Amino acid sequence: MDNLFHLSLPCTDVEDTKKFYVETVGAILGRHSNNWADINLFGHQITFTQAGKFNFNNPNYVFEGKILPSFHFGIILSVDEWGAMYSKLNKLNLELVTQATFLKNKSGEHLSFFVKDPNGYMLEFKSFKKPIEVFKNS
Repeated sequence: MDNLFHLSLPCTDVEDTKKFYVETVGAILGRHSNNWADINLFGHQITFTQAGKFNFNNPNYVFEGKILPSFHFGIILSVDEWGAMYSKLNKLNLELVTQATFLKNKSGEHLSFFVKDPNGYMLEFKSFKKPIEVFKNS
């Protein structure tokens, strides 16, 4: 078994969160109850627990001239999967943020866009030009 990523996050409404990740993004619902849900996001586990809103003091940062959300999580996809996800979410008239290529012509070049989930979390979708460079320093 490959190592899997797990992240646990508070959410404002478990049902809205399940609907967004399963019906909108296309993830798979795992174990769940009335107060929490495991989401299989491309083979990685995200657990959402009903907890209410959180306030973060530094919501943004600047990278290569783009304003990006400081607090976010995401998934790295192949370029074909990335394009299909971008098209799917864009057709739903969701607010997609910062569709851009970062580190152009440098180590780690990648496509990226963000979408906000029902809890206000920013979900990032990335696709690396050279997947071997995902963890490579320049």
